[in-house]
Amino acid sequence: MDRFLAFSMQELPFVVITLIVAFTFHEFAHAYVAYKFGDDTAKDQGRLTLNPVHHLDPIGTILILIAGFGWARPVPVNRRNFQNPRLAGILVSLAGPLSNFLIAAIAYGILFFFVGAGMPPFFIDLLNMMVWLNVVLFVFNLLPLPPLDGYRIIEDLAPPAVRVKLTKYEQYGTLIFLIIVITPLYQYTIQPIFSIVLPSVIQGFNTIFMTLFG
Repeated sequence: MDRFLAFSMQELPFVVITLIVAFTFHEFAHAYVAYKFGDDTAKDQGRLTLNPVHHLDPIGTILILIAGFGWARPVPVNRRNFQNPRLAGILVSLAGPLSNFLIAAIAYGILFFFVGAGMPPFFIDLLNMMVWLNVVLFVFNLLPLPPLDGYRIIEDLAPPAVRVKLTKYEQYGTLIFLIIVITPLYQYTIQPIFSIVLPSVIQGFNTIFMTLFG
């Protein structure tokens, strides 16, 4: 069975729990920030909730277990409801990845304070997965490739004329993204980013907690 999955059977329960939490908070964060800036679209469609059923995409969830990458249901956002569309758009896009960063930091903090206090191995493994997978989602979603949040941030930072051109070619960007992710190009493009950034983020957690509480 393991050969059909991106994770081992031992890891699978921790991955499933982590994905449910990570995807739910990620999409809720998008919806909440959009709502706070005046866009009721997500709220009206039942997305301003922490109920995972409203956020998980069955195919996207299954794919991440099999192929190692996937997606949740994107939160609908109507930029015309924002008083300052560019600023609000950036903050809405940032909200999802930052929610994953926060979950990773909280999980790391729990491990830092309680890992030596008789915590059951199940919870240690779960928290380690929470840290690792949420950092992965944080970094991955900030890549400047459509349809990721990093691309949406670049769109909002770009001048209007550049934004129009980006939108025009966005459909091809999505195809390029898929080619990069599912072909050997991944190990020469995205994988080097993860091999550098992921350890740096986790080491950053360690440095901060050791400095403040060590």
